[in-house]
Amino acid sequence: MNAEIAKVIDWYKTALESGGGYPLIAALMAAESTVLPIPSEAVIPFAAWRAQASGSLSITGVVIAGTAGSWIGATIMYWACRLAGRPLILRYGRYVGIAEPKVHAAEQWAARFGAFGVFVARLLPVIRHLIGVPMGIVQMDFRLYSIFTLIGSALWCSVLAWVGVAAGTDEKLLKGDLTHILLWLLGLIAVLGSLYYFLVHRFMRKPKA
Repeated sequence: MNAEIAKVIDWYKTALESGGGYPLIAALMAAESTVLPIPSEAVIPFAAWRAQASGSLSITGVVIAGTAGSWIGATIMYWACRLAGRPLILRYGRYVGIAEPKVHAAEQWAARFGAFGVFVARLLPVIRHLIGVPMGIVQMDFRLYSIFTLIGSALWCSVLAWVGVAAGTDEKLLKGDLTHILLWLLGLIAVLGSLYYFLVHRFMRKPKA
């Protein structure tokens, strides 16, 4: 497992510093906001860490690139679902990772929190890439959707960038100690898991008959 993580880190580090830079960050974050399993929790913190360590990127630039990418991915999800319509999404969504239960859960979230739910969703795991589904289906005003998406994404990317900067002060982490890398990742996963349970799972459960 350590060897695999090391390979991924080396690839990302090389890609960032060999010209990928901000476009790579934006592309990965756009993918994360659709249906591809690319965690923003790995993309932004590492980029911010490298920005602080090498100076080849800026923290502000990382946040802006991440925010722009998130908006692009969220826009793709919104318009794909708006143009396809609910029946088509329910019938064929499972082939692209949007199973019917996920659609119903996202609809429950949207119905409960409305437009503000778009902002909150950008800060939470699982629901983050799904919020465009119900908002596209109900044809929410795209300008309003974009505003809440951009604000929520900017805040989320800023938090993740702070995590990356904080990680950069860990001397063992800077020396490439994979044990410390795993501890940081496990800590982040624990926090996100708690947020998901208390702020997403409880609200997205099916009501009892």
